[in-house]
Amino acid sequence: MKERMNELIDIINEADYNYHTLDNPTITDQEYDKYLRELIEIEEEHPDWIREDSPTQHAGGKIIEGFEKVTHKIPMMSISDVFSESEVIAFDERIRKEGYHPEYVCELKIDGLSVSLLYEKGKLVRAATRGDGTIGEDITHNAKTIKVIPLKLKEEVDIEVRGEIFMNKKTLDALNEERKKNGQPLLQNCRNAAAGSIRQLDSKVAAKRKLDNFIYHLPNPLDYGIHTHYEAIEYMKKLGFKTNPNNRLVKDIKGVLEYIDEKAKERDALPYDIDGIVIKVNSIDMQQQLGTTAKYPKWCTAYKFPAKEVLTKLTDIIFTVGRTGQITPNAVLEPVIVAGSTISRATLHNEDYVKEKDLKIGDIVSIRKAGDVIPEVVEVKKERRTGKEKDFVMITNCPMCNTPLVKKEGQVDYYCPNNKCPARNIESLIHFVSRDAMNIDGLGDRIIEDFYNFHFIATIPDIYGLKEHEKDLIRLEGYGDKSVTNLLNAIEESKKNSLEKLIFGLGIPHVGAKTAKLLAQKYQTLENLMNQTEEDLTKIPDIGAIIAKSVTSYFNDEHHKAVVEELIELGLNTTYLGPAVIEDESFSGKSFVLTGSLTIYTREEAKAKIESLGGKTVDSVSKKTSVVIVGEKPGSKYDKALKLGIPIWTEEEFKEKLGE
Repeated sequence: MKERMNELIDIINEADYNYHTLDNPTITDQEYDKYLRELIEIEEEHPDWIREDSPTQHAGGKIIEGFEKVTHKIPMMSISDVFSESEVIAFDERIRKEGYHPEYVCELKIDGLSVSLLYEKGKLVRAATRGDGTIGEDITHNAKTIKVIPLKLKEEVDIEVRGEIFMNKKTLDALNEERKKNGQPLLQNCRNAAAGSIRQLDSKVAAKRKLDNFIYHLPNPLDYGIHTHYEAIEYMKKLGFKTNPNNRLVKDIKGVLEYIDEKAKERDALPYDIDGIVIKVNSIDMQQQLGTTAKYPKWCTAYKFPAKEVLTKLTDIIFTVGRTGQITPNAVLEPVIVAGSTISRATLHNEDYVKEKDLKIGDIVSIRKAGDVIPEVVEVKKERRTGKEKDFVMITNCPMCNTPLVKKEGQVDYYCPNNKCPARNIESLIHFVSRDAMNIDGLGDRIIEDFYNFHFIATIPDIYGLKEHEKDLIRLEGYGDKSVTNLLNAIEESKKNSLEKLIFGLGIPHVGAKTAKLLAQKYQTLENLMNQTEEDLTKIPDIGAIIAKSVTSYFNDEHHKAVVEELIELGLNTTYLGPAVIEDESFSGKSFVLTGSLTIYTREEAKAKIESLGGKTVDSVSKKTSVVIVGEKPGSKYDKALKLGIPIWTEEEFKEKLGE
């Protein structure tokens, strides 16, 4: 009987692969159902025989308490966006100026949710969301319900692949039809439906949503002897993954533009939503030589389709206060659906923006989503005016605390100067718990506002006193024992974050996440940072006078000092927990360029070692470059280093300098 069970698993898995991945059914529905019923009967009789890759495991049933955090060994970076053909051409020209003549792979940009799938010896062991690129969430229990995600590969390999989980348009229509009959609110678009489905704690719910998946990226192709992106796609397809049949290898930028034009016309006829085209350099060696910026790979970009515009009425203009006190006018709109989402608000940025567009309350305006994401007012339809419209008037006092506004010299924005303004406090709290800061799961914008209005929190330290209100929180509508416990645990867990998260979370003007990490690495403890002068800070590369003044002003302010001292008393970690930076004369204060294919270290390992010894890596060679480290086939950066007389290390010399 066990032999028959194994035979049935192989038959059904092969049928699933042919049907869902290749869109080429090889057995009838009746045969499939018969085999599946027989398999279920055997597994019910012998539950200890159930294999991890059994097709019955796609059905869901696992319920988890919450989503565990997952650290990506190789960061899942975002892709830069371009919005016009001229920007696509400029992307190609930048690469050609580096001395390269690339082929490109063009792919449809699926509007879904990024996922990383990890396999050991061919078996799926983990699925994770992108998260902030470094830390995501474990969604394995839901990923296993997606039939096109193989539980077992066709080869017993250790591999990580990345792709997009999405929902087909027909699936959404059927789901909404059922929800309509049950009196449930409709899901607005495929992307939101997919994201909401994958974040279900009960995998049976996700299973019913019939999600789909395309795999499009192998993070470490050279480890498998693969030297082109297109070859990587074919290899992943061979292993049993579903890849998009619309992927295309083109010889030059002309082929890219032809692909964009073709797919823009086919967009509405596709069975799933796309919001653009992803363009990738095909050569892996070339990708590595081009490198990355702090946020994006330089070897790929995403062309976003022009936004669709719709008309609606501007019923009012209201004002919000940011965490720095900045006043922003916002359009209140008659609700309208734009690209699948209901829009009722849009930022108007500042007074000059409103006047430049000549907006009046009561106007009919055109709305679009910039980059298919952020709603914006495009223009006013002046021919639709009736004479009843009201002129825009900029406020002179803060809408929250009534303090007279100030306008800084040379700037277009107005500010509320009151540090204790409630709106500023709320925005500061929202920033503190955000993903790039303390990353406290469960404290979203709306919840922060509710807790502020209920007087549970008024300052940042109050977040860590929420456990004193546990009984009150449980009584709130929409909360319960489990959700409150998870929230309080997340708050307590955040105390262990590395110093850079806390520095960024404090909201020091001009200090972004990258600068916060630089300061944390340099000074190691918060106390050390607080004792620095402006002169000390400006000695650090990439820290200018404006940032230095902002940091010292922040820590010299009595109110801010009191907040920091209270956080320390509450037990928050104030030490840098990342790789230690050890001053080494061969590396400290120097800039390095990596070029060619490295064989001893991965590129990320090499960068980490340089930074741990006080150096930094940059992407291009210039007179300011200290050393160029070359691997195999180094290319134009090596030639430029020779021309400029910059010291060149082989990878072996680099290893010796490290003392390894």
